[in-house]
Amino acid sequence: MTTLTQLPAWQQLQQQRDSYQEFSLRASFAADPERAQRMSIKAAALKLDFSKNLLTDDTLSALCQLAREAGLEQLRDGMFNGDIINNTEGRAVLHTALRNSQRTEINDGDNNVVPEVNATLAKMKQFVADVHGGVLTGHTGKAFTDVIAIGIGGSFLGPKVATEALRPYAKDGLKLHFVANVDGTALAEKLKRVNVETTLVLMSSKSFSTQETIANTVSARDHFIANGVPQSAIGDHFVAISSNVPAAVEFGMKAENVFPMWDWVGGRYSLWSAIGLPIALAVGFDHFEQLLRGAEAMDKHFCEAPLEQNMPAVMGLLSLWYSNFFGTQSQVLLSYDHYLRGLPAYVQQLDMESNGKSVDKDGNPFDYQTGPVIWGGEGTNGQHAYHQLIHQGTAIIPADFIMPLQSHNPIGKHHNMLAANCFAQAQALMQGKTFAEAKAELAGKNLDEASLDRLASHKVMPGNRPSNTLLMDKLTPFTLGALVALYEHRTFVQGALWGINSFDQWGVELGKVLGDAVLAEIEAETQPNKLDASTNALVASLRQGSI
Repeated sequence: MTTLTQLPAWQQLQQQRDSYQEFSLRASFAADPERAQRMSIKAAALKLDFSKNLLTDDTLSALCQLAREAGLEQLRDGMFNGDIINNTEGRAVLHTALRNSQRTEINDGDNNVVPEVNATLAKMKQFVADVHGGVLTGHTGKAFTDVIAIGIGGSFLGPKVATEALRPYAKDGLKLHFVANVDGTALAEKLKRVNVETTLVLMSSKSFSTQETIANTVSARDHFIANGVPQSAIGDHFVAISSNVPAAVEFGMKAENVFPMWDWVGGRYSLWSAIGLPIALAVGFDHFEQLLRGAEAMDKHFCEAPLEQNMPAVMGLLSLWYSNFFGTQSQVLLSYDHYLRGLPAYVQQLDMESNGKSVDKDGNPFDYQTGPVIWGGEGTNGQHAYHQLIHQGTAIIPADFIMPLQSHNPIGKHHNMLAANCFAQAQALMQGKTFAEAKAELAGKNLDEASLDRLASHKVMPGNRPSNTLLMDKLTPFTLGALVALYEHRTFVQGALWGINSFDQWGVELGKVLGDAVLAEIEAETQPNKLDASTNALVASLRQGSI
């Protein structure tokens, strides 16, 4: 079997990498006025400017050739067609079927999933209409004013980030609260804010056995009962997204209020499913449908556009270029929109849980780097913190700048200031500041030559720091859907090229198993002695309640 590093295009890229010792982004822009226009892609109401990357046309061509030699297009088509690409769990990967509105047949084995997806969407639509219309109420007949969504991982973060992002579209009279952390404080603080009489609880757990989610849901039920909700009326207030209907009914929920989950959808790819019910409740089902349509538009682009003009492919290839040929170990996402402040955390989970692997699909260890650390934050806040490292640190950290051109809140000149900061930061990373420029800035400061040289050296910025800029006209449900799908597919591109199964997460599973064993020791009556010496000592300290 030919490994990635043995492919002809990889060898070509290795040779090209040597030429980048002398490559200058500043000089490239000066020599090529068409560079920005040529290195831009529009798709699904988004625009990607990737011209500020350490990239020539020849390198882009070689990266796309690497993708072809590695079979990216065939792997992509296999995912959309329901092939079992999650080989370690023997599953298809069909999150894209959740936002499909064109195809009437998408098969998981012998089962066409389209009818059940459409039936679930119809059920969600009716449920949302009934909640908003006051048809579904709490046990006293009062309309719901609050929704507490309980989940963890992908069952929590996707809906939370999307709900925050779509705040301008929120329905009046219904507040959303999200709980994931098993720390009792997280739940307690949410319960303090609501009246149980008018509160709906949505719990998301495929198995109805996820430790943190079940603990939070049981404690919420206990709180409702303690505050006047009869045990027999729990089904008026609690709804589940789960494949384990009997467990939900035993808990006290109504069978008709259990929404399905499927094995062919991983948690971090699930906000398009009934896991997205909190989003639909927050902004209305019509806007939830627009979220799906934006993602579907990006799916269509990913499937049809040639690799050189394929937004997810180009972003994924650039990530590989930096990870494997420049040795970068992290990538930063910079959201210049307050509503998108949660996006870096979402992509962090999406990318790192998918591609944080050290063996290929066949279990063979890699001889190259995979899975960069994804991090980031909100707009100008970061400029007064970690941007210092990006500009002048010793490591190259590729950056994604994300910005809507129109604001939902056009106050004064705030948005122009925000945009100016976004564009200037990308420009500064690209062009840097030379020693001569830094020294010229200090002219007239009455410094001697030695002092000028010393201070100027601290003001030098090397530049040549790569970045993408992602633009949209306005943050809408459609553009948010396209943006999230873009990062899903970028993650897929990286994993496909590295030979990773991006759709399992055994590292997460180990922690769950060990957590159960440690909990058993914490709750045991005997002295802790079944674990390693360090963990036994930590358990003993917890039991004592002091160090």
